[in-house]
Amino acid sequence: MTRRNSIVFVLMMIAGVGIFYWSFKSVSMKQLVHDLGNANWWWLLVAVLAMVVYLLIESVVVKIFVDDSHGKLSWPNAVRIPLVEQFGNGITPFAAGGQPMQLITLIQAGVDPGRAGSILLMKFVVYQAMIVVNFFIAMIVGYEFIADKLKAWAWFLVLGFLVHFIVIVGLLLVMYWPSLTRTLVKIGFKPVQWIKPDKVTEWQSLVNEKIDNFHSESVRMSHDWLVLIKTIMLTLVQLLVYYLIPYFILLALGAEHVNIILVMSLHVLIVMVISLFPIPGGTGGAEIGFSMIFSTFLPNAGLLVCAMVLWRIITYYLGMFAGIIAFNVKTK
Repeated sequence: MTRRNSIVFVLMMIAGVGIFYWSFKSVSMKQLVHDLGNANWWWLLVAVLAMVVYLLIESVVVKIFVDDSHGKLSWPNAVRIPLVEQFGNGITPFAAGGQPMQLITLIQAGVDPGRAGSILLMKFVVYQAMIVVNFFIAMIVGYEFIADKLKAWAWFLVLGFLVHFIVIVGLLLVMYWPSLTRTLVKIGFKPVQWIKPDKVTEWQSLVNEKIDNFHSESVRMSHDWLVLIKTIMLTLVQLLVYYLIPYFILLALGAEHVNIILVMSLHVLIVMVISLFPIPGGTGGAEIGFSMIFSTFLPNAGLLVCAMVLWRIITYYLGMFAGIIAFNVKTK
């Protein structure tokens, strides 16, 4: 792990501890201890297992794509990729670091860079498309609840949808319009030409070769309907399991008569809003959003704060710590 990544990680840990400390300041510890004593912690174990299943399903998706592209990815490398992605997403604004770190991991596993790029972009397009599908369903179920309780957040939801939709369109253009990609690369090489003019021609030729490989691989993968259907179905299950995590946490803390569909829909909307915050992991906005949206499901502030902390540990910090370990594991 680089020095810069280490510094960002430490800063995010400090920020998280600070937010958790501030959240518990106004909570009655005596009441909280009493409430936690009556909690059903087996449901919390189910929530943790749901996060593990979420990561494992992504490993399966990556392996399907790589194996279909006439490569072979071992299971240890397949499991390593989503963990490294969690780490990259967690320490960069807008989760921008996850894709490059996955690319590095695939190249370390012996996958050609152009092929690895097309695999990751295809996986990302499928993932983003399924997020948009879930968002439409969540809007139907949970928008009225959000609009009534948190009027200002309703506009964030619309903006979040537009951002995700634009990302999908942009990725498809890069994948299936190679001339556009070459033009963008050519523009990107102009500053490099001032520094290393003798190397630019060689590098640009190599990059154009990888772009052609990337484009042909993307076209081939998009016509393999069996693989696409498999990965779409797996991604839907993956997201379904992930969106269930707050429901299991609420059950663990004694919430009664909880509407599972509403809770899942609200979690979809929270994740959509978090993606707009320019702070790594959406720190600050994620905690506030969860506390505001799920405040009606728990009887007191102490349990609400506890639910928020557990949700954040399972969905954010657990993946970050696992990603650090996976990133530093040496591969053959």
